[in-house]
Amino acid sequence: MLSNARIEARIPTQDLTRARRWYAEKLGLEPVEEREGGLRYEGATGVFCLFASAGSADGSFTQMSFYVDDIEAAVAGLRDRGVVFEDYGGSVNGIMDIEGNYPSKGRGERAAWFRDSEDNLLGIGEIVP
Repeated sequence: MLSNARIEARIPTQDLTRARRWYAEKLGLEPVEEREGGLRYEGATGVFCLFASAGSADGSFTQMSFYVDDIEAAVAGLRDRGVVFEDYGGSVNGIMDIEGNYPSKGRGERAAWFRDSEDNLLGIGEIVP
């Protein structure tokens, strides 16, 4: 029923101005659309929105992931911008090897996690054969 639907992630923020600045400075992302109370971003194959919310993130699960071809280069570049990566143990330089977890579908995946200015947990991953 929804297999052909466009999917967008929605990420809550308590301070939209602060979040916009963080996504620009740390991730190099600029919104493609601005509306009252929200910002819309587009990537190569996906869309997400930041919206003003009185609620707070509990940070216990990944809100959004970015998939790249070279995770080591991406992590190094983000670190240069001041992004701090989570340490879950077993990681090397902030990067963990994961096997069979979604969305790697039985293949390997290398992943790292970090938090945005609103304490949302974000991931970066590389699917490996």
